[in-house]
Amino acid sequence: MTKNAPKHLFDANPDWLSHTLANATSNLAESNITLSDGTRISRQAVGVLNLTPPAGRANPNQEALIVSAGIHGNETAPIEVLNALVSELLNEEWQLACPLLLILGNPPAMVAGQRFLEVNLNRLFNGAHAYPEYDELSEAARAQFLEEACRQFAMAHPQALSHYDLHTAIRPSRREKFALYPFVSGRQVPQAQCDFLLEAEVETLLLQHKAGTTFSSFSSSVLGAESFTVELGKVRPFGENELTRFAGIKKALRRRFRGETCPEKQPQPESLTVFEVVHEILNTGKNFRFHIPDDVANFTEYPPGTVIWENDITRYKVEASPQAIVFPNRDVPVGQRVGLMIRPR
Repeated sequence: MTKNAPKHLFDANPDWLSHTLANATSNLAESNITLSDGTRISRQAVGVLNLTPPAGRANPNQEALIVSAGIHGNETAPIEVLNALVSELLNEEWQLACPLLLILGNPPAMVAGQRFLEVNLNRLFNGAHAYPEYDELSEAARAQFLEEACRQFAMAHPQALSHYDLHTAIRPSRREKFALYPFVSGRQVPQAQCDFLLEAEVETLLLQHKAGTTFSSFSSSVLGAESFTVELGKVRPFGENELTRFAGIKKALRRRFRGETCPEKQPQPESLTVFEVVHEILNTGKNFRFHIPDDVANFTEYPPGTVIWENDITRYKVEASPQAIVFPNRDVPVGQRVGLMIRPR
C-alpha cells in the first residue's frame, strides 16, 4: 500500500513537492490516507500535511512538532529536505512517533522562484495579515490560514510543542547556519533545544529582543511553542542545492520524528555561540541613509565609532564595543526592518 500511497495523497505526482508545485494556486479538498502501520496522513491543503501516529505507539519525547519551509519561495533546500523525509515515511523506511504538522509556506512563490509575490509572508503573522494595507492579498490569506492550521494542531495535541521554521539566506554569512529564538518575556532557551540545534549543525543562536510578525514569533507567543527560525545556508534554485550541506538538519529532524533520544554528548561537548540584538534598524523614510554596502555578509563586525545609519534627526553608530550586522537589506518599505545590530552575549 505504501508504494501507492503518494498516488492517493498526491494524485499523479510522484511526491509532495511536485504535487505542491503543480497545484500551487488550487483550492483542493482535504485528502487522507493510512499507512500499513496505522500512521494517518491528511493533506489539509496544498503544501500542508498533518501526520498522526497510530494510537498506542510510544512517543518517548512526549512532544508534537511543526516544521515549516518555503515561507520564502526561493529558499529551496529546506523544502527539498522536508520532501525527502516525507518520501522516506511513505516508503515505510521508518515509523512516525509524534504528531507532526509539515508546511510548505508559499507555493505560488515557490513556482515563481521568488522570495514572495506581493508581500513578504514572514511579516504577516501574529495577526499582521489583518492590517488594511494587506486586504485581499493572497499572501495575507495564506498567513491567516497557516495560523489557524497551527492553532488547530496545537489544540489537538496539548503536549510539548516545538516549531522549526527553516530558511536559507539571500546573502552570504560569516556563520553559515544560525537560529533565531523569538522573544517571549521571561523565557530562556531549554538545553534540549540547544542540543538539537548543535545536532543539526547549527552552532550560532541569536536571541531576539521583541515579539515580531514572523511565523516563529507567532507560534512562540500565541501557541507557547519552543520556536526557532533556522537559517541553513544560501538561497539556490530547485535542483541546485548541495544537499550534503543540509545532512545535519535532515538527520536531526528524522531522529525527532522517530521519537529517538538525542545522541550522547562528546566528552568535550560543543556549545552554541549566542548573540543578542542591541538595535533594530528601521527605514525611517525619505531622508533615511544606510551606510552598509549592499553585498555585506551576515555577521560582519563593525568597530566602535562606525556610523551605521542616519536621517536628519538621528544618527546610529557603534559605541563601546564591536557590533555585527545581520539581515541588512535597504530595499524594504518605510517602517520595515533594514537590519539588526547584534553583539555576543
